[in-house]
Amino acid sequence: MLLWFRNDLRIQDNPALAYALENGAKSAIFFVSKKQWRIHHWSDIKIDFILRHAELLKSQLETLGIALNIVTADTFIDQVNYLTEHFAGQTLVVNEELELNERLRDSQLVDAGFNLVSFESDVIVPKGKVLNKSGEMFKVFTPFKRAWLSFVRQNGFEFIDSPKIHEDFSHLAPSEGSTAPKSSSKWPLANEFTQDVLPNFMRFKLAGYADSRDIPSVKGTSGISAYLAIGAISPRYLLVLLLNQHPDLLSEQPANCFSWLNELIWREFYRHLLFHFPDLIKGGDFNEKYKQLPWPNDKAKLDAWQQGKTGYPIVDAAMNQLNQTGWMHNRLRMIVASFLTKHLLVDWRLGEQYFAKRLIDYDFSANNGGWQWSAGTGCDAQPYFRIFNPLTQSQKFDPTGKFIRKYLPELAGVPDKYIHFPHEYLKREGQSNIYLPALVEHKTAREEALAFYKQYS
Repeated sequence: MLLWFRNDLRIQDNPALAYALENGAKSAIFFVSKKQWRIHHWSDIKIDFILRHAELLKSQLETLGIALNIVTADTFIDQVNYLTEHFAGQTLVVNEELELNERLRDSQLVDAGFNLVSFESDVIVPKGKVLNKSGEMFKVFTPFKRAWLSFVRQNGFEFIDSPKIHEDFSHLAPSEGSTAPKSSSKWPLANEFTQDVLPNFMRFKLAGYADSRDIPSVKGTSGISAYLAIGAISPRYLLVLLLNQHPDLLSEQPANCFSWLNELIWREFYRHLLFHFPDLIKGGDFNEKYKQLPWPNDKAKLDAWQQGKTGYPIVDAAMNQLNQTGWMHNRLRMIVASFLTKHLLVDWRLGEQYFAKRLIDYDFSANNGGWQWSAGTGCDAQPYFRIFNPLTQSQKFDPTGKFIRKYLPELAGVPDKYIHFPHEYLKREGQSNIYLPALVEHKTAREEALAFYKQYS
């Protein structure tokens, strides 16, 4: 029996590990497949984050009597060949992966004679269990949420606590001094995160989460997404923490506390969608009427967006945050995605791919769902005629320009009154050279976007 870790780099609430321990497994494997990860457009910072957690996992498993072998196998084909050569005829114990190439790889192993004992570990409610009255997947989030909550109230959910370990993993703490976006050293390992960062969020920030989560200059979010993306922390563990603190949360839903759970349910929604509509992994529009949308895809505009040179401070500051840190605040993700698709008329798939190549918390289902929501092509999406105004978004969520000035220091001297669109002020002050002119004019871009989408709506 071989325990095979994939996108589940944890010992807590890991059903494959629990099964392997119950059945006396002594060996495990994890493949480092950088070439395959690059094919999937994974960022350097995410890969670094994975490798650090693989080393943490290896140390943790040693205390449980399981030896983790970390093996380089460039592609999924190499993984299949390695397993066939070294473990033919053995049972492979795994947690299922949702994405298409991963599922095809597992099918190849079954065809090669392997017995895969598989479990589901990436969601709170099993995929396929939240359905409408016709027995189909919901295509709108709010009724899915109601049904999801009802399912959990009626059926509960499984949670497997950590096997007891008593080792010190301080030697695996993040290194100091690196600021390169290729390094994930500023992100603590999951064991430190759950011991220090998450409890601090639950105790001091959760109550104000609904009010602070949209303000990019405030550290009001949990930072959990990177750990969920690589399976270092279980979503069921987060629900356990929530219910321990607010036992009536599933029924009473106080605004601030429920707001965080609502984000977890959005994550479930997108993963359930991918389960029911696997063609999404192939890059298709969920809303079929937009499949023939002739995106202009002006390369100069795409390049300007990627480089944070659109002339809209909130957009440019957000893109600088992404490029410099490997992460972007969620409200800003919506703003920049709407700007790329609705103001610049660039195909959402190009934005989705760029995010994948930069984000530490890249997760296909959430990234795809979010981009299609912004572009108006997805499930329960923002309709095509709703177009974020980057100026009003900036004024509402960064009113004093604190976030803008952090990532656009050249605008440090611009008064708050002009920070959201500083061009006239800079021109008057004879400083037009310090910031680029706006790439497009909002009203004109909005009218062009409406005409563009209307032909297929």
